[in-house]
Amino acid sequence: MRDEIATTVFFVTRLVKKHDKLSKKQIEDFAEKLMTILFETYRSHWHSDCPSKGQAFRCIRINNNQNKDPILERACAESKVDFFHLGLPKELTIWVDPFEVCCRYGEKSHPFTVASFKGKWEEWELYQQISYAVSRASSDDSSGTSCDEESCSKEPHVIPKVSNPKSIYQVKSKQNIERTKL
Repeated sequence: MRDEIATTVFFVTRLVKKHDKLSKKQIEDFAEKLMTILFETYRSHWHSDCPSKGQAFRCIRINNNQNKDPILERACAESKVDFFHLGLPKELTIWVDPFEVCCRYGEKSHPFTVASFKGKWEEWELYQQISYAVSRASSDDSSGTSCDEESCSKEPHVIPKVSNPKSIYQVKSKQNIERTKL
């Protein structure tokens, strides 16, 4: 659950950064609240033995019928961020499931994998996969082939962790990450 939620928060905050409406501090506060809310909300709906169980409950969704997802809206309220300053696509669905995070950009598009935890990933591979998913979800071109310097670099990157003393991820330095329990 930790990796899937951390990936979801990283993915959403990367989309928010592309919109460039929030300060670094606002994004960090939003990410911290979102991570806490996702853990609280999904804890009793996480079924590693049957990942599809509870899938609808663990879905973050924005569309024409629901222009604000309740979880994202709550994270915004608790971090004092205007929901519409997130700049998220008008139609976005994110499924946060055991071993996999998937996304669909647009109601008629095909879902794609943001990250899969069924096998072992190197840190830079996970970063590349999430960066590719951000490009797909934030571009108007549905081919998903856009590439900017940051998202297509072969250099290893560390996924930024929330600077929250209660977070499961704590950063000692850019090169040394220590995972701790809640």
